[in-house]
Amino acid sequence: MEKMEHTILEDQRGERIDKVLSTVNKEWSRTQVQQWIKDGNVLVNEKKIKTNYKCNPNDKIEISIPEPEELDVVPEEMDLDIYYEDQDVLVVNKPKGMVVHPAPGHLTGTLVNGLMAHCKDLSGINGVMRPGIVHRIDKDTSGLLMVAKNDLAHESLVNQLVEKTVTRKYKAVVHGVIPHDYGTVDAPIARDQKERQSMAVTDNGKHAVTHFHVLERFENFTFVECQLETGRTHQIRVHMKYIGYPLAGDPKYGPKKTIQMNGQALHAGILGFVHPRSGEYMEFEAPLPTDFQQLLEKMKNNH
Repeated sequence: MEKMEHTILEDQRGERIDKVLSTVNKEWSRTQVQQWIKDGNVLVNEKKIKTNYKCNPNDKIEISIPEPEELDVVPEEMDLDIYYEDQDVLVVNKPKGMVVHPAPGHLTGTLVNGLMAHCKDLSGINGVMRPGIVHRIDKDTSGLLMVAKNDLAHESLVNQLVEKTVTRKYKAVVHGVIPHDYGTVDAPIARDQKERQSMAVTDNGKHAVTHFHVLERFENFTFVECQLETGRTHQIRVHMKYIGYPLAGDPKYGPKKTIQMNGQALHAGILGFVHPRSGEYMEFEAPLPTDFQQLLEKMKNNH
């Protein structure tokens, strides 16, 4: 069981303990923290407390994080769109609507289920729920993902992501007409305090940078290519909303009246990285899916 400690700061005075701890680590949900408190895994000044405990400056918090439950993820035969594969890495084009990896309560139909049926060797660094997964794209975003088939490949690919040397370019359609051809959004992202299922630009967020350039302008929309420098959750969706050009079709970050497309018009079209074993730079490109192409045709015709 992993243990973590946290000392309450002056500006956290009077805050509920579960709220404070869910901001200490962005991966912890408030519900999860509340369960740890009920189970006696959270001590304040070496004493057990209730979930509604109000913090005082210099309170010493000790959190005992229980080991995650081992869940049985079942291989499922799927017709995967594999762009490249060797003994170390695999590049797959994920369709819109598919979740990348299982989670409690959602153990089937994910890309990982399909990968486990396709190949028996995936890196185990990320545990039983995310074998081989080094980065993700959202359920309703289509496009290319690199997958590690062993731990050597996993560590190499993760290091490249950390060092920002992986090429990740996305095509997107956004609301509004962007007047300038190029732009960079440099704005930190964290979980939205008002809406826990969403991310937002906040002062205390993690460093996040997105570069974009305009490919085509339409009457009320713009077709853009975005390049990720960092890879925060929902980064392109949050950044484009932040500058006033939310993604078309985005049910979470876009306007209520948007295009009918079953999710955001966002496609991870270009992926490039250095091969973990050979040291050779490899780059792959996946064409826009049919519904995205149809959307562009419709906008061109209307324009």
